[in-house]
Amino acid sequence: MTTQVGTQTLRIGSQAPDFSADTTEGRIQFHNWIGDSWAVLFSHPKDFTPVCTTELGYMAKMKPEFDKRNAKIIGLSVDPVSSHTKWAADIKETQGHAPNFPMIGDPDLEVSKLYGMLPAETTGSCDGRTPADNQTVRNVYVIGPDKKIKLMITYPMTTGRNFDEVLRVIDSLQLTAKHKVATPVNWRQGDDVIIAGSVSDEEAKTAYPQGWKAPRPYLRIVPQPK
Repeated sequence: MTTQVGTQTLRIGSQAPDFSADTTEGRIQFHNWIGDSWAVLFSHPKDFTPVCTTELGYMAKMKPEFDKRNAKIIGLSVDPVSSHTKWAADIKETQGHAPNFPMIGDPDLEVSKLYGMLPAETTGSCDGRTPADNQTVRNVYVIGPDKKIKLMITYPMTTGRNFDEVLRVIDSLQLTAKHKVATPVNWRQGDDVIIAGSVSDEEAKTAYPQGWKAPRPYLRIVPQPK
């Protein structure tokens, strides 16, 4: 495995670190694999862990929804690809769906360290490491076609992730990338949106000639653009 050099602190807006790695669907170069799509990278501390087993099965079930949004899914676990393949059988048997997306093998911990999920000074391989040792490897990253990080969420080991929320965020990100709007609390597709603060009232009159509701001058509410 080869990785981008550096130990940058990742933030929203950071370039997603590039790397090459073996996966259950062959070797990839991460940025090339993303291509012109959106991507969801979600990581796991260890194979054959209970919460992650449920998550991988659910993501496989939801994959058509991500496909509709031109969003690729890729998992990562701090174990070799051969272990992921064995785990897939358990996932299918217990959850009804086997992973239908690539799973990155990270036995040397390189991608986990590259993304700041494990300390850069961590040595050795996955051998002998427990889920507790890797408990910080429980992240979700949404990455745009520009290869910039759009969302980062870190979960504790005992809390299953809400991938419906990840879909909701992708809907918001794709809408707000196309239109100068923001989405309010608990927004769902079809709900009203907010005119972005960077848009002046004069500009807004051109974009929204029908007007808008404004309970405060800074809170300008319009129907979701098509």
